[in-house]
Amino acid sequence: MLKLIPDETRIPFMRWRYWAFSFSALMVVLSIVLFFARGLNLGIDFVGGSTIEVRTPPPAADIAKIRKVVGSLGLGDVSVQEFGEPREVLIRFEEQPGGEEAQRAAQERVEQALREAIPGIEIRQTNFIGPKISGELARDGTLAVTLAVLAVLVYIWFRFEWQFGVGAVIALVHDVTLTVGFFSITQLEFNLSIIAAILTIVGYSLNDTVVVYDRIRENMRKFRRIPLVELLDRSINDTLSRTIMTSLTTVLALFALFYFGGEVIRGFTAAMIWGVAVGTYSSIFIASPVLLFLDLKRGIFDSEEGDKTAARP
Repeated sequence: MLKLIPDETRIPFMRWRYWAFSFSALMVVLSIVLFFARGLNLGIDFVGGSTIEVRTPPPAADIAKIRKVVGSLGLGDVSVQEFGEPREVLIRFEEQPGGEEAQRAAQERVEQALREAIPGIEIRQTNFIGPKISGELARDGTLAVTLAVLAVLVYIWFRFEWQFGVGAVIALVHDVTLTVGFFSITQLEFNLSIIAAILTIVGYSLNDTVVVYDRIRENMRKFRRIPLVELLDRSINDTLSRTIMTSLTTVLALFALFYFGGEVIRGFTAAMIWGVAVGTYSSIFIASPVLLFLDLKRGIFDSEEGDKTAARP
């Protein structure tokens, strides 16, 4: 069986916790600064606008020609990208002044210009998202991420102890903030699929964190005399092989989607690749070491163990 990580590693992760906290704090601050200074490249899901899906005659779409034709119409910010097959193209342009009627007129101008420039082109689908809908989507997306993080706090609190809940939430806020910073610096389009990716990252990071926390709880019952720092190191090392192998196989699948899945899901897969890497890092260097700063008591699970023992016949 393939083993990238030996069974009984003894890596002193806690020795590097201060460096990890300093690095993470710096990255979080930079992400926040980038978000306010540079902003996000918001898609039409959040700012409003139109999309037009077209299919060109064979052999393949001339992206540069389509971009030139649509760009010459003076519609503001225009995005043209391959959509699925080489002959399929997705055109996006921003919301036009004048409301829905002006937007419909702009769509008709684009369709007419494309038919004149590229005979045989097929207009497959058009969509328009108004400012009211885009504002609701932005609010609902933010609310979804916030509620997910709060639900994690409650879940971990009841399953373990409050220190573990706070540690998990700190790790999740760290992961989400760095993901937003990633999109701010790369200026990849930030749309509803990225919100879905962030929620998936929250779930993935939580899963990694719970695996480590469960081992910490088990070792706290088993090893009552060793120092807490050593116990945390032991727990992380016990789950290290599982953590690395799971992350590696997930990233391999995501890279395949990133390179061969087409432009439409590229932003989603980029967010997932980044999120898996950040989530793996935070479950090791953030979620676990932060317990040392939250006054975690060695005997908090003793009563639970005692109840189980008393319940045995």
